[in-house]
Amino acid sequence: MAFELREHTADVAVAATGDTLGEVVAAVADGLAAASCDEIPADAGERFALSVAAERREALLFDYLDELIYLRDVRAELPVDNRVEVVERDGDERWRLEASARGVPLAAVDAREVKAVTYSEMRLEEREAGWEAYVVFDV
Repeated sequence: MAFELREHTADVAVAATGDTLGEVVAAVADGLAAASCDEIPADAGERFALSVAAERREALLFDYLDELIYLRDVRAELPVDNRVEVVERDGDERWRLEASARGVPLAAVDAREVKAVTYSEMRLEEREAGWEAYVVFDV
């Protein structure tokens, strides 16, 4: 699982890969954290869990990242070290994920504001070698 930050007009984009859908979603979330600050303390913050459900895979990725941004603002913590498990469909025919992240207090990092995730140019695709994603964030 890996990510790369890319410049995008006045915004920032994250290109990510992973062997599984959960890994690529987690890699995009880690890219969101990297876009928010240059250095993340290894020993700060406690893990927390969250769940997200959506009608489509792309909507699941969008809603998960949107929830991380919301939790960052409400909890004053930057979600890092993301772990994600995606369930393809549950009984309601919705995509679902179970995730956890370490919430680093914003006071412990020199954070830049990432305002929102966008659908602009969003890609989430399964390839022969695994999964690829591309997500643009409004900064």
